[in-house]
Amino acid sequence: MSSPPRFLAQLTLAFVLGLSACASLGTSSTPTPELPTFTPIPPTATPPPSAATVNGEYITTAEFQAELDRYKAAQTALGLSFIDEDANKAVLEDMIAQFLLAQAAREANFNLTESDLQLRIDALVSQLGSADALSQWQAAHGYDDASFRIALKRSAEAAWMRDKIIADVPAVAEQIHLRQILTYNQGDAQAALQQLKTGADFDELAALYDPITLGELGWAPRGYLLDANADEAVFALQAGQYSEVIATDAGFHIFKALERSDHPLTPDALLTMQELALKNWIAEKRASSDIVLAP
Repeated sequence: MSSPPRFLAQLTLAFVLGLSACASLGTSSTPTPELPTFTPIPPTATPPPSAATVNGEYITTAEFQAELDRYKAAQTALGLSFIDEDANKAVLEDMIAQFLLAQAAREANFNLTESDLQLRIDALVSQLGSADALSQWQAAHGYDDASFRIALKRSAEAAWMRDKIIADVPAVAEQIHLRQILTYNQGDAQAALQQLKTGADFDELAALYDPITLGELGWAPRGYLLDANADEAVFALQAGQYSEVIATDAGFHIFKALERSDHPLTPDALLTMQELALKNWIAEKRASSDIVLAP
């Protein structure tokens, strides 16, 4: 288990407040005239001030502000600047994602009991050396015992669901073994493409533009290139074919497919595919959920 500051850096809290009220039936004891009986409608629970609701679960203003303060403190400690509006959005989106993951874990019958939760807290105490050390860390990061337990529970639920999602990513996938000619201006790229179309050798041109790697990219599954246009162009190729010039943030590319087949993912490609699977899951879950942001 990693150290507590990192382990809890992006925790979100939840404390749904509200009291239900009931009233007794009222009737008259006088037989005549008979008064009608009635049942008062119980008042609905007053919702807490909230930054958002996620499928009816409140992200309270208090917990959002506490998480935002932790985020800003962490950014400052790392020497990173931020714009308040961007920080607010990043924290809220992260909290929404964690709520969605935690809710899905409970729907999948993951149940973190109080004894399981206490075991996790005991492990943190052991790591830090004492209960006092944990209490001091909690206080320094804006937690009390109750909010810390809520945060830790939701974090565990979200982590379980995250692990379930990434575990479903296959270790073998259709991939293309790629080589590229990479230039940093469009004119050079177009000139290289014209040379290819008049019979120039792709590998020789790739080595000319990048004598260190010779243009070798290795095996790439769908989504690995992290650019939708590049990904689409690459997976339109059959072995031996090359693409037109593709512009990305990295430069101007001409890709060549050397081989195409099902192939084991490299550790880096597997990690990228897992991150992509998690990102897609959150996007799909968010689209199908009832999420209301505070005005």
